[in-house]
Amino acid sequence: GARQYGISYSQFIGKLAAKNVGLNRKVLADLAMNHPEAFKAVIDTVK
Repeated sequence: GARQYGISYSQFIGKLAAKNVGLNRKVLADLAMNHPEAFKAVIDTVK
């Protein structure tokens, strides 16, 4: 999840909303589990 990239879940969700990233929790969970490189790209986008 987000924590392994140095950001808490609540911070991550807050920053996603602030940047108008239209991914819901279900999609994010799928990315984290099945496409970790894509999930990291999302994390890097909002950091």
